[in-house]
Amino acid sequence: MTLNRTALILIGYQNDYFAPDGILHPVIEEAARVGGVLGNTLGLLERLGDRFAQVVSTPINFSPDYRELEKPVGILKTIEEVGAFQAGRPGSRTIDQLKPYEAIITEIPGKRGLNAFSNTNLEKTLRRGGIDHVVLAGAVTSICIDSTGRHAADLGFAVTVLSDCTTGRTVFEQEYYCENVFPLYATVMASSELSAG
Repeated sequence: MTLNRTALILIGYQNDYFAPDGILHPVIEEAARVGGVLGNTLGLLERLGDRFAQVVSTPINFSPDYRELEKPVGILKTIEEVGAFQAGRPGSRTIDQLKPYEAIITEIPGKRGLNAFSNTNLEKTLRRGGIDHVVLAGAVTSICIDSTGRHAADLGFAVTVLSDCTTGRTVFEQEYYCENVFPLYATVMASSELSAG
């Protein structure tokens, strides 16, 4: 992997997932895992953040009446029912721990569903930057990480999923996806395995 042609994509690093009082924080079976994922992500940004060609975040935000969602099901229905990720509310804000890295993070708005490419200019941003490899970090493994990774692979990008910078709803889910699903279209590795070389 050549970092000067690689983008780190940060998915879901918002208070509703990562803050202890976040509406969807309890969705993650092991609260301690969320802290570990965050710590590993911050460690990666500290070590290699400025070596990536791009670091982007793709927050999900909805209007107060969720008019963007038409007959939602599954996780999107849950988001609407519990009032998560409402634009302008504390839960939708990017976590404070990323503030020290704001200078190197490009926020790409528009995400309204599971896939970070859907309804955003993420692909255009990556193409414009000469990116051929994407590295995924964030939440939730079986939903946004998987759908974004598959889409990136379909677009011709090489995909890496960071096993210690992503979190599933359960430990089983995380392990299953990292061992059985992601390897079908991506490389799976720990953030410590990434190097500037």
